[in-house]
Amino acid sequence: MPFLPGQILLRRCFRATRYTFVKPMRVVRDDAAGLLLWMPAGSEFAVLVDADGRTLHDLPQDEMRQPRLVPKVWRDHDILVLMPPDAWHSVWWFVKQGRFVGWYVNLETPFTRRADGVDTTDLVLDIWVTPDRRWQWKDEEELAARTGRPLYFDGSTAAAIRAEGERLITLAEAGEFPFDGAHLDFQPDPAWPSMRLPAGWESARPPARRSEDLSPHRT
Repeated sequence: MPFLPGQILLRRCFRATRYTFVKPMRVVRDDAAGLLLWMPAGSEFAVLVDADGRTLHDLPQDEMRQPRLVPKVWRDHDILVLMPPDAWHSVWWFVKQGRFVGWYVNLETPFTRRADGVDTTDLVLDIWVTPDRRWQWKDEEELAARTGRPLYFDGSTAAAIRAEGERLITLAEAGEFPFDGAHLDFQPDPAWPSMRLPAGWESARPPARRSEDLSPHRT
């Protein structure tokens, strides 16, 4: 069943048996082009931190001490997120004070639908694309540091993740969808407020996933 426009769902990232991010997002549409979601600045979300407050950008998940999800507030930018069906990425439109400031390509596994939202696994490497379609890799050092570690991926999978990013870069350089001006005229319903994590959000558990399911070139 598709999600309904205006519905609030949870976009969750997980690794192994833990959720790493939980974001409440509002459905703009859910059709053959993908699941299009909105989250304004000021919304609450949750991120995995360890006993010292460090995140997954600071150290790999297997080295975290007493990891736990902590609610925070999404700052600075509104985001429009497209999750195409069966895709190894999502594309985010970043908007600040009503002005489009760039696309963020988040490399991730194809999402799984659940009754209250969608689950995916982040693949560490990302891309930032400016409005004039200049681009740069994000988190390359983090990808290198995580490759070969428990809960992450081997070298061939890391290469496949990068290849998926290169494919999206080619689309961006050519100005092809989704970098063709699509959704730049999007205006959220003024009745949509910032969102809070719903009651009971902590109780959900991630689905099972094997390490071989993390490769964009899996057979």
